[in-house]
Amino acid sequence: MPKNQFERMMFALMTVVITVHAYVFYSLYVVNGSAFTAMTGEAHVLSAINAMGGVSVLGKMLPIWAVVLIEFSLAYTLEVLVGSPLSFKLACRVFDPKEMHPVLFETAIICATVGIMCPSMSFLAAILYYPYRHMDLSVFTLLANWLKLICFNFPFALISQLFFIQPLVRTCFKALFRNSKVDMAEPAAA
Repeated sequence: MPKNQFERMMFALMTVVITVHAYVFYSLYVVNGSAFTAMTGEAHVLSAINAMGGVSVLGKMLPIWAVVLIEFSLAYTLEVLVGSPLSFKLACRVFDPKEMHPVLFETAIICATVGIMCPSMSFLAAILYYPYRHMDLSVFTLLANWLKLICFNFPFALISQLFFIQPLVRTCFKALFRNSKVDMAEPAAA
């Protein structure tokens, strides 16, 4: 869809801004919310997070906005440098963008991006958010936590990207960059 480097960077920025907020919400509220409320005795997840002093990142308690900034920085860097270019190449290995319907090719790119970004960001989350100072850190513990996060995150990532986030981002992108000719088979950030 994007035609030049500026448009690719803007497309990636729009995607990551929406995605990071969705995944931080999903992780804190859906996956960990009941544990946080049970630990603190608070009725609401946000109250529980505030009662805990924030979210643990590398053993330090940080407010949610700091977690969003950390996730955004990591996700945007990973998306621009690895996720988008590699997902386009993977989709091109399986499908020919000139012969395939643009919507199906976009779907292949989205699936490839989720397949790259979900394990990568889950690995970073396994390093950042688990309280390893309270347990013996071993490679096996890290791998177990990483696989657990992939199992939680992958279904949410695939469904949200295919049906909500990417259609919203593509609609907004088309509205913002209406004057440039848009080709649906172009890479998101190659």
